[in-house]
Amino acid sequence: MADDTQQVDARAERKVARLAKRIGAFSTAHGGAEGQVAHIGERGARIVLVGEDGGWGDLVAPSYELAEKALQKAGITVHEDFDGEFAAKVRTGRYEWTRMAGIQLGGPANA
Repeated sequence: MADDTQQVDARAERKVARLAKRIGAFSTAHGGAEGQVAHIGERGARIVLVGEDGGWGDLVAPSYELAEKALQKAGITVHEDFDGEFAAKVRTGRYEWTRMAGIQLGGPANA
């Protein structure tokens, strides 16, 4: 039984390391980054990243706990909520406006 637990722990640590590496790469590419974790049900947790340049992205972790560990390992600031000053840092472009609101506002179809 101990071998199974060690195997699961090792797998979780590898996942945390991979996520932290991707978070670090995002941070480097965007002049720094901040993040926030949100539950997404059985699927796990969503890590939302916002760069100092306003660029943003997200990753999915298998659990909230692993997402928090990855952010801690990456060494970036983590916010409780995605609102206020943190949310205001996000910069969207034409693509996002087309995808998020284009159809409703009479923009080009999202085909």
